[in-house]
Amino acid sequence: MYMRLLSKTDSNGIVATTNLAPNLGLRRVGGLLLSTRRIALLASFYAAVAGASFYLAYEVRFDFVVPPEYQQERVAAFPFVVGVKLISLVAARQLGSLMTYFSTPDLFRLFWAMVASSVVVLIPRIMTGPFAFPRGVLLIDFMLCFGGICMGRLATRLFRERVTMGKKSQNLVQQRIAIIGAGDAGATLAKEFISSPSRGFKPVMFFDDDSSKHGKFIHGVPVVGAPEALARTNETGDLVKAVIAMPSASAKRIREIVQLLSAQGLKVETLPSIEELASGKVRASRIRPVEVQDLLGRDVVDLDSAGIRKLVEGRAVMVTGAGGSIGSELCRQIAALNPQRLVMVEQSEGSMFLIEQELNEMGLGSIAVPLVADVLDRSRMSYIFSRYRPEVVFHAAAHKHVFLMERQPAEAIYNNVFGTRRLALIAQEHGVETFVLISTDKAINPTNVMGATKRLAEIQLMALAAAKAGGRTGEDVGGKGTENGRRMTEDVGGKGDADDGGRMGGLLGERDRLSEAESPSLDPRPQTLNPKSQSLSAQLPAALSQPSTLNSQLASPALARTKFMAVRFGNVLGSSGSVIPIFKRQIANGGPVTVTHPDVTRYFMTIPEAVGLVLQTAVLGDGGEIFVLDMGQPVKIVDLAKQMIELSGLKVGDDIDITFSGLKPGEKLFEELQHHTEEYAPTAHSRIMRFKSNAMFSESGVVELEQHLHEMDANELKRRIKLLVPEYTPFLD
Repeated sequence: MYMRLLSKTDSNGIVATTNLAPNLGLRRVGGLLLSTRRIALLASFYAAVAGASFYLAYEVRFDFVVPPEYQQERVAAFPFVVGVKLISLVAARQLGSLMTYFSTPDLFRLFWAMVASSVVVLIPRIMTGPFAFPRGVLLIDFMLCFGGICMGRLATRLFRERVTMGKKSQNLVQQRIAIIGAGDAGATLAKEFISSPSRGFKPVMFFDDDSSKHGKFIHGVPVVGAPEALARTNETGDLVKAVIAMPSASAKRIREIVQLLSAQGLKVETLPSIEELASGKVRASRIRPVEVQDLLGRDVVDLDSAGIRKLVEGRAVMVTGAGGSIGSELCRQIAALNPQRLVMVEQSEGSMFLIEQELNEMGLGSIAVPLVADVLDRSRMSYIFSRYRPEVVFHAAAHKHVFLMERQPAEAIYNNVFGTRRLALIAQEHGVETFVLISTDKAINPTNVMGATKRLAEIQLMALAAAKAGGRTGEDVGGKGTENGRRMTEDVGGKGDADDGGRMGGLLGERDRLSEAESPSLDPRPQTLNPKSQSLSAQLPAALSQPSTLNSQLASPALARTKFMAVRFGNVLGSSGSVIPIFKRQIANGGPVTVTHPDVTRYFMTIPEAVGLVLQTAVLGDGGEIFVLDMGQPVKIVDLAKQMIELSGLKVGDDIDITFSGLKPGEKLFEELQHHTEEYAPTAHSRIMRFKSNAMFSESGVVELEQHLHEMDANELKRRIKLLVPEYTPFLD
């Protein structure tokens, strides 16, 4: 017979073994006895209440002078009535519940158990059985029994909360707090704090905008008035903090209340958002500090959930840059939509580890394929596409830090431009259905290298999409081609002549450069799309206007199916490198908080909101579009800094100073939403705008730039980008 043994070594080195089986058996027996004892005590309590209520029902019915015949009936029916009630309580699962935990579900179960038992007890009277209970007795018995059990359960709960738990928190100082918002959320919060004194909070007053609640009490706590009354209340001196319990309030109102509370020197906290409460992820009592995103007024995004699920469910989806702020959120939201496989590509193994562990903890690790890879490694990426066959690709891998890339333009070009080009071509080779580039609002009339490289990445994708849509081949978009090709080039802002031979061009020439040993054939004819840019094109060296050769396989229909599109949005709250973490660190260090310029503004979005809209664009896009997300109103960075200082319980100027350092190279005062050459078209979603690009693209110029990328200094590289992106205004040292 198998027995579990525990080995111990004494001081003399002698090993002794102990059989664990008897110990485990004793534990099981002890647990069973304890459970049986608890059930027996609970059954005894219920039987006592049931018997007492039945006995008293006769007394009440007959004014405590029960006729002899009814006394005999009461004694004879006593076991029957008590037994029926106990059976009803067992059926309602009340003998397995804990006495000290009594809540609304238990109340309803008790009610229906008592109703059922009363109906059963009434049957003998209807059927002229052995008992003929008076109707008044049955009604009184129901009320006494139901009320008695509820009172007993409630008393044990109050004993646990106020006495037992109160003793544990006797040495704990109860912090007096005010709750802003006397609605359901505020009432729930107050109830949690009152019933759990060990948490150390004692609600002493409510404030609410609804005047009909003023002067009323909620769980014994008075509603004093509107939040503005806080400044006039004489009892706020000993308040420690105020909790904003207004999940559905506007950001403007939240800002006003936060300023009011901060002026009173109170620490301000808030409840989770209404979306978090509705989803059941958090409880109303889980308060947290007010964050700056609570004050920015971002509306809830209404998404086509069915369309997004159809795009993702049961399919292989790839996310590059999967460990970044946007990439990791893409992975979270995509994984929750039940894809067949989520291919996560990330160059940083540390970032990859974090998102992989998070998906594992969410129970989604089985569909995730974490791959450490560089999108610029052609052979590695080709293998990944061949092995995992992604049908949808979200390309979020990029260098995005403006000032850092301004000093290292070669790296920005290499990753953002050439990485996007290579990945797009590999995706088309392998028949990917949808390819979405994550771009930025800094790509519009760019003044920095990061924005310019993102703009050039957009133009490349639009060229690929235009070549597919035209059903023809040509050197550069805007070059010569067939009649269909001429229409296609005109759509993107170019002019072309008919050429029956035609040639596949744009980015497609890149496919012939499958190895470093192969070199493109040259064609000295420069290509232009926009007359305004002819002077710029004329500055290009001869090699910059040379086309690439063709691989005949690229004309196959299987390779022309990919829908290429780009999505632009502004700054993302909480992402790496954003101003909010920088401001937090500066405030924690005692200041000063550094802002570049008093008038600088930026658009902001939350990470989940941005990613949700990115997924929505993948559903809306037909290929060849640039989508711009509605980012609301721009925010002045200096106002953001002031709000963050106030949220920390400090005052601008007194505790923390704000200094202005001046715009860094490549920085704008404000960002734009649309380039003047882009044609606006509405979409089915009110928060998403669609643009068709009318931009010039020189594939040969990009090829030449790649060949000599590390042979030029920063200023020369910026000049070369200017030739490829005419609207770029470079900052030259």
